[in-house]
Amino acid sequence: MNLPEFFTENPKTALAFSGGVDSAYLLYAAKAAGADVRAYYVKSAFQPRFELEDAKRLADQLAADLRILEADILACGAVAANPPDRCYHCKKIIFQTIAEAARADGYTVLLDGTNASDEEGDRPGMRALRELSVRSPLRECGMTKAEIRRRSKEAGLFTWEKPAYACLATRIPTGEPVTEEKLAVTEAAEEYLFSLGFTDFRVRRFGEAARLQFPAAQLPMALTKREQIAAELKRYYQAVLLDMEARE
Repeated sequence: MNLPEFFTENPKTALAFSGGVDSAYLLYAAKAAGADVRAYYVKSAFQPRFELEDAKRLADQLAADLRILEADILACGAVAANPPDRCYHCKKIIFQTIAEAARADGYTVLLDGTNASDEEGDRPGMRALRELSVRSPLRECGMTKAEIRRRSKEAGLFTWEKPAYACLATRIPTGEPVTEEKLAVTEAAEEYLFSLGFTDFRVRRFGEAARLQFPAAQLPMALTKREQIAAELKRYYQAVLLDMEARE
């Protein structure tokens, strides 16, 4: 099966839309196939502001119908406690929120952007997708991340080279409670590094310190700018640590 065939069989769908590479291409493919598709973005404390702006920008580019929902994700104790299966509980809330809104709007088939490169063992949230009968057309059609990026570039989508960006909660060690303050600090620190020209990095919480992870090509720039980075991030953390093992 390919995507046009999928949307011929499923001409009316709701899409869990993050503004990332995969869901962006899936939205494009649905529109190109002439499907009746509505995108749903769930705004929560786990998503940085730029993700919502990217989602709006992509929806505008495609003239796609975008509905923005909100979820108080930290109100769930199983999420805030940050257990090993936090992602499962979080995904269940997010997709239940979308499913309820979609059903009210007349959409009964819910899609997400999981692709054929995503290993199920690395994604505990997939259990939530199965329980809620969420379809993953990119995965079903055997489309890998590399192929999705290539096709996105050909389609003129600005998301084609967007780095993967896991939610802010992934910066907090498992077992350490997640709070709005910790998430806000992480977002502020990463926004600052973005402003300096860094990409595809992480600011991870390490006790009361920030542990910075950069791709190998950006480590020299990090060392050059180390004093100003440390000065800025010490507004939020007691110490700033540079991980010398490059982020892959």
